[in-house]
Amino acid sequence: MSEGKELIALVDDSPTNLKLGKKLLSEKYRVATAPSAKKMFELLETNHPAMILLDVEMPEMNGYEAIKILKANPETSDILVMFLTAKTGLDDELLGLSLGAADYITKPFQPPLLLKRIEVHLSMEAQRKELQYVNENLQKIIDEKTRSILDVQNALLRTMGELVEYRDDITGKHIERTQQGVKILLEELTRNDIYHEEIKDWDINLLLISCQLHDLGKIAISDVVLKKPGKLTEEEFDAMKFHTHAGKQIIEKVEAMTCENEFLKYAKIVAVSHHEKWDGSGYPYGLKGNEIPLLGRIMAVADVYDALTSIRPYKEPFSHEEAVKIIVEGSGKHFDPTLVDVFSRVADKFRVG
Repeated sequence: MSEGKELIALVDDSPTNLKLGKKLLSEKYRVATAPSAKKMFELLETNHPAMILLDVEMPEMNGYEAIKILKANPETSDILVMFLTAKTGLDDELLGLSLGAADYITKPFQPPLLLKRIEVHLSMEAQRKELQYVNENLQKIIDEKTRSILDVQNALLRTMGELVEYRDDITGKHIERTQQGVKILLEELTRNDIYHEEIKDWDINLLLISCQLHDLGKIAISDVVLKKPGKLTEEEFDAMKFHTHAGKQIIEKVEAMTCENEFLKYAKIVAVSHHEKWDGSGYPYGLKGNEIPLLGRIMAVADVYDALTSIRPYKEPFSHEEAVKIIVEGSGKHFDPTLVDVFSRVADKFRVG
């Protein structure tokens, strides 16, 4: 038997019909023959044909009885069955089709017509199975495509964030650490149902991706200001503060060019609000208390902790203990007191190395 060809089982109690049928079908298909329904079931124990050409009038078990067994068995119910029979009555044909046969052909038949019907039914079955596979795997395909798009999106955002780091002479994975800090705080808030109403509808994965853009606006700041090794003058500090507005403006330009706004919504909030302070002394808007978006307040804690514990052109890094002390002392002034309490409980998770 040739490999690659579909297998057809020919079942008939007439040796002559089996011989002629096999000769007719062998050019296009692999053919297995069985002289009775009993032999057919023995054949099916080790073979799974694409189609069974089944005679109706056979001793011991006729074709109608055989197809009932075939269709009741999950392992054989999907096999196409085509009746080949000398029974020409309309009721006989209707019975055969009602039992699950794909077709009902009366003898004598024209060989070209039989071959064409076999071809059509096998083609339709192949298309049906392909459609079934697509339907069953559609969600998996969508999930894989979505994951691929998110991976590309995340890589682009990370590259943009790292570009800011390179311009700012910041090394040591500032973006990764602030992202992790936000995640730690969110997990603790969620675990204790703190700020539940604000957080419950957030897409945390998108939010964490968007946090990479919190300093995006620094792209618009002059190197003279951005890389100055000493303390900024008042005029220079005003120029530096503009990075929050610049980040918001850049993200809004991207928003105008895309219909995907969810992660940009988070990015804009965190970019413009993470330098606001609880007592209203922050920038750019001087928001106070709960006027400051919760996401901005969370990022403020993570961002300041990393800034304190990281080396900068103008300072040496503080120790973990010193940084925690500064943040705790900033409760009610720089930081949301509730978030400082949460930070205090999980501060050790912020420690690097």
